[in-house]
Amino acid sequence: MTDTKPQVSPEEAQDLAQATSQAMWARDGTAQGLEMRILEIRPGYSRLTMQVRSDMVNGHHICHGGMIFTLADTAFAYACNSYNKNTVASACNIDFLAPARENETLEAEAVERSQAGRTGVYDVTIRTNGGKTVALFRGKSYRIQGEVIAGLEQADPVTAT
Repeated sequence: MTDTKPQVSPEEAQDLAQATSQAMWARDGTAQGLEMRILEIRPGYSRLTMQVRSDMVNGHHICHGGMIFTLADTAFAYACNSYNKNTVASACNIDFLAPARENETLEAEAVERSQAGRTGVYDVTIRTNGGKTVALFRGKSYRIQGEVIAGLEQADPVTAT
C-alpha cells in the first residue's frame, strides 16, 4: 500500500497556518473587541495575549473567569484551525488556579496534544506576564465541513467524508 497524501513542507504548513490565522482574525470581532494580540501561530499551536482592563474585572476586583476562558478558547480556536479546516469545540474544561488582576497581561499558549480523523485535543496554559499560571484549559475539537480560507483545500483524507 502506498501513501498518496502529498507531503507539505514545513514552510508551506507554516504559511498556511499564518494565512488561516489572518483570515480568522479579520472576522473575529470578539478577539478584536477584547484587544487580544496574536504573538505566534504554527500548525497546531498558538500564543495570544490580552491585557486585563477595568471592564474585565468582577466584584472581587480580579479578572472575571469568563474573560480568562474566552482568551483560552480563542487560543484553542486559532491552534485547531491552523490547518485551514473548519474546526469547532466539541468539549472543553478549565481549571482556575490563581487570580489575574487589572492591568496584567495574560498569555494563552495552545498546544495540540492529539489529532486523529476529525477530532483533536489541545491544552492551553494561561499565564500572567510575570509567569504565574492562572488557568489550565483542555479543549476537544471536531472538524466540520469547509475551510477557513475557501478554495485552499489541502490534500487530507478527512475532507472526503
